[in-house]
Amino acid sequence: MKSVRDVEKIYSNNEFVEKLRRLADAIEKSEKFEIQIAGERIYVPVRAVFSIEHERDGNSEEIEFQIKWTN
Repeated sequence: MKSVRDVEKIYSNNEFVEKLRRLADAIEKSEKFEIQIAGERIYVPVRAVFSIEHERDGNSEEIEFQIKWTN
């Protein structure tokens, strides 16, 4: 069993766009998506579920693009 992990990685605009493009391409082709985050390679399977979350707290707002799956 893998250890618990909660990591947030900040990317430049260009890096973020490149990752989103690779993700979109993988989704369109029904292929797994591979990404390295903070030194760990993650393999997102085709069966993953995608959602978009919006949070608001006072003056702060956040949009999260979420990808979930079980191993």
